[in-house]
Amino acid sequence: MYEYRQVIMRMRLGQSDRQIAKAGLMGRKKAAELRQIALQQGWLDKQRALVDDATLASVLSSKSHKQSSSSLIAPYQQEVMSWYQQGIHGTTIHQALVRKHGFEGSYCAVRRFLQGFKRDHPKATVIMEFEPAEAAQVDFGSGPKIVDASTGEEFSTWIFVMTLAWSRHQYAEIVRDQKVTSWLGCHQRAFECFGGVPVKVIIDNPKCAITRACYYDPQVQRSYAEFAEGYGFLISPCPPADPKKKGRVESGVKYIKGNFLPLRDFRGLAEANEQLQGWIVGPAGNRLHGTTKERPLSRFAEVERHLLTPLPDIPPQLATWASVKLHGNCHVQFEKAYYSAPFRLVHRQLWLRATEKTVEIFHEHQLVAVHPRLHRPGTRSTVEEHLPPEAIAYRMRDPQWCLKQAKQVGPNCVMLIQRLFDQRVLYNLRAAQGVVALAKRFGPTRLEAACQRALSFDNPLYRTVKTILEKGLDQKPQSPMDHSLSKAYTGHGRFCRSSRDLLH
Repeated sequence: MYEYRQVIMRMRLGQSDRQIAKAGLMGRKKAAELRQIALQQGWLDKQRALVDDATLASVLSSKSHKQSSSSLIAPYQQEVMSWYQQGIHGTTIHQALVRKHGFEGSYCAVRRFLQGFKRDHPKATVIMEFEPAEAAQVDFGSGPKIVDASTGEEFSTWIFVMTLAWSRHQYAEIVRDQKVTSWLGCHQRAFECFGGVPVKVIIDNPKCAITRACYYDPQVQRSYAEFAEGYGFLISPCPPADPKKKGRVESGVKYIKGNFLPLRDFRGLAEANEQLQGWIVGPAGNRLHGTTKERPLSRFAEVERHLLTPLPDIPPQLATWASVKLHGNCHVQFEKAYYSAPFRLVHRQLWLRATEKTVEIFHEHQLVAVHPRLHRPGTRSTVEEHLPPEAIAYRMRDPQWCLKQAKQVGPNCVMLIQRLFDQRVLYNLRAAQGVVALAKRFGPTRLEAACQRALSFDNPLYRTVKTILEKGLDQKPQSPMDHSLSKAYTGHGRFCRSSRDLLH
């Protein structure tokens, strides 16, 4: 306003718009507009006191508002303001106006309107203060693409960052994914690097930590909740879509992406993390922080390190919890591997707890199965007792079991079972199981005789043995013709006999 007051003073002294423009105070056109307003308000009257800043600002702002009200956006300003408050970009708003209302103005009109709206409706923020060791903020940022030197594989990465809110000292690690195991492992290594645990950890709402993002009642992932209990810290999720609540780690992520990643080459994930750790305790930790005006590593070492909660004597075991369903084959699937559970729980929802070496399955807080952890996709861990009785019986009655049962009956039964397994085309396990099972119904003596009769006719089939037993043919003595037929059949075609046997 003092510049406007100087121009008005020069006008009262009789200077023209051209002279004011030559002095560099204001352009001729703008000076002419101000002279018109000054004449209307009586500010050029030398008998009156020079206008004060408040009155000058009030009059000029009202004139400016009247001029801006003629914007092409005016007919749609309520709708545009609503869209802008929802976070929609100006280019998208311009496209919507053209599409819905046939708007003929350019994007510049939208931009000027939004700039005026932001100027008239500023958003104030409050700096969040933290005591030493009170909080750490955690976030993920996109990392570099790394080519594995040994395999030539190129893969994308993420940067895990944990920043101590008071000292601004941080821990960072480059990882391949945002899975629960990576999330928990990075937390554990960060606490070990700091030598302690803060009171609370402020996070966003990633799926590896929060299963349901909510302003009032967020739901924490079971694995992360168990981990927090083991280390003794509180989980503090930010409200959904409000990352400003953890602005310090957001700035830390930008700092790493802007100062560490450019102009660096990495030959693998291990080398990238080695460079990153050296950079954190070197240039990053010893810089003068823009807010604290101190070195983050010095603040941490001198004050905050000693106030962190000590690490537990026995580190909590990193475990991943997952809700799984027991399929009809009595197995659940976890990370492309299969684990059995009791058959009585088929089609029920169970809880699975996986550590690096074991997998535990729970039903209603009761442990029902324990398996070694499988890491190769498609592998299966099965406990026999988890299968239904009929399936166990079938799995146990293999060819060796059938031969063992046949030996208890007699040599003819063993020979018949062997003939069944010698079949080159058909797998006769069920037939062999059926033959030895006939001993329970008819007794081993009769079964042995029936097997002898079936062999004499070169017909070692389950159906033949069963028919002999049901018709009592095993009790009838075999005629000489039966023996001659048996000899004629041996080693020849089924229906071919020599002339000597036919005329005997």
